[in-house]
Amino acid sequence: QQTILLMKMEMNKTFVLDNIYYDVNSWKILPSSEVELNKLVKIMKENPTLKIELGSHTDSRGSDQSNLTLSQKRSESAIAYIIKNGISKERIIAKGYGETKLLNRCKNGVTCSDDEHRINRRTEFKIIGFVK
Repeated sequence: QQTILLMKMEMNKTFVLDNIYYDVNSWKILPSSEVELNKLVKIMKENPTLKIELGSHTDSRGSDQSNLTLSQKRSESAIAYIIKNGISKERIIAKGYGETKLLNRCKNGVTCSDDEHRINRRTEFKIIGFVK
């Protein structure tokens, strides 16, 4: 039995999906990530008017452009999974942010540990509207 935390649904508030992992330079959804994506599917089924943006982020390693491309493909991959599980594609927008919204000091040229870089590799969703 899964437990889903109830959260106050607010427009433009960002919610981090924990435990969405990808192999290096890959956008394939791993089985361990399906658990978290299933939680989002459940939230969207319970709230059938929600429209969301699903955004993926990378760390600063790799070129800025390749990170934008990689993060966009990761968002699109996650959305394909969500659609496959019964959510209409009109309710979700994919957005890859690359390394444009880092959560810590680990920008280009700064030496950081793997754990510090991992903080920046994340998938988030935010409510951008409601369908009629």
